[in-house]
Amino acid sequence: MPLIVALVGRPNVGKSTMFNRLVGKKLALVDDRPGVTRDRRKGEARLGDLRFDVIDTAGLEDAHADSLTTRMRQQTEAAIAESDVVIFLIDARAGLMPDDRHFAEIVRRSGKPVILAANKAEGRGGMAGAYEAFGLGLGDPVAISAEHGDGMSELYDALLPLCDAKDEQDRAEREQAVIDSDADDEAETDIAITDDDGEDEAEDPKRPLRIAIVGRPNAGKSTLINTMLGEERLLVGPEAGITRDSIGLDWEWRGRKVKVFDTAGLRKRARIEDKVEKLAAADAIRAVKFAEVVVILLDATIALEKQDLTIIDLVEREGRAVVIGLNKWDLIETRGATLSTLREEAAHLLPQVKGCPIVPLSGLAGQGIDKLMEGVVSAHRVWNARVSTSKLNRWLEGVVQNHPPPAVSGRRIKLRYATQVKTRPPHFALFGNQLDALPEAYRRYIVNSMRESFNLPGVPIRLSLRTSDNPYENRRKRG
Repeated sequence: MPLIVALVGRPNVGKSTMFNRLVGKKLALVDDRPGVTRDRRKGEARLGDLRFDVIDTAGLEDAHADSLTTRMRQQTEAAIAESDVVIFLIDARAGLMPDDRHFAEIVRRSGKPVILAANKAEGRGGMAGAYEAFGLGLGDPVAISAEHGDGMSELYDALLPLCDAKDEQDRAEREQAVIDSDADDEAETDIAITDDDGEDEAEDPKRPLRIAIVGRPNAGKSTLINTMLGEERLLVGPEAGITRDSIGLDWEWRGRKVKVFDTAGLRKRARIEDKVEKLAAADAIRAVKFAEVVVILLDATIALEKQDLTIIDLVEREGRAVVIGLNKWDLIETRGATLSTLREEAAHLLPQVKGCPIVPLSGLAGQGIDKLMEGVVSAHRVWNARVSTSKLNRWLEGVVQNHPPPAVSGRRIKLRYATQVKTRPPHFALFGNQLDALPEAYRRYIVNSMRESFNLPGVPIRLSLRTSDNPYENRRKRG
């Protein structure tokens, strides 16, 4: 198990910039203002030949109980408890602040090894602040610049012995586990006869199913994921727009590995004026692009508003399988009638993902999560579906007989041949003549017939029209 390193410090000392530097990607949102990071985010870090996990955390601040700032601080304290090593960052340009001394004491009390990093130490002013850091009593500070990459070799030297000690500890634990296992085997040979059927077949670990949870602000996305995981992993509260970073979390459901992404709430673009909210929205859209199945979480008390339809349309354009979750279902009184109404509205307003699973649930009460995941797995299976060419062309014959395409300038459009060119989502190619003149209504008829005939509910269906070459065209031109 790799070493776990937590990045801790006051707001705006450069923790997220340092996180991005160590993981080699711009995963965490970065801005000049303090307090951008709220949830803790884990990533796989690399520094030279060292490999370890790094956790970005919210800035430590003093605040009254039950405030958002206090809940952010609790997330940071959880990251410290999870870690093997703490990198405590200060802003070398600003020098030591009273909060630095206060929170350094919290880190010291954790009992974890601490590396003191004086960030933003480039230039004379930065170096003066780095020398000030000796006053914290956390050992010699490492002068770095996370933005420019300065001081990374010194940070490497500080981390190297801690990584080596972790490797040695893991090696000792593995050896002890082998010794214990051998002892158990010897004890069992005296009292049991083993039944050996030959070599065990090692099951290849399956790649996690990637799910993104998206929706309007305050739909309950983080609360739902916390309930899935069985822990308060994500920051939640009554305030809208708490989540900013899109956080990917590992989970297992009925033995299947899952990577679930929490995302920031998506509002109407015209209403977004704040720069950080724009960055958070872009991060949410990026999470959709990397997902396989997207759960659009609606507030059941105000479901299928215009912004919900816009989000679903975005997911469809990205070609992802869609599942609709009706959250806060425990607040609905007439549940049967409400569900029937919402399903009728979805069928009318969302023809592009017709038949997608619509699952009532309550993230707060933990109701409906298994049903939601059954819908996710079903949608993922359809998203990966492949239809044989022979079935497609038998279907095409029936479609043309039942409802022939219209004529153009006295010549009837002919549909000759169909094949599936891709999956994820299903993508079909239709060959014939004059297909550039095929009416949009007939294209919709084709797609709807495919969806119904081959049982493809709830996923985008792509249709490419390819006009067959006319062997007599060049001869006419020469004549």
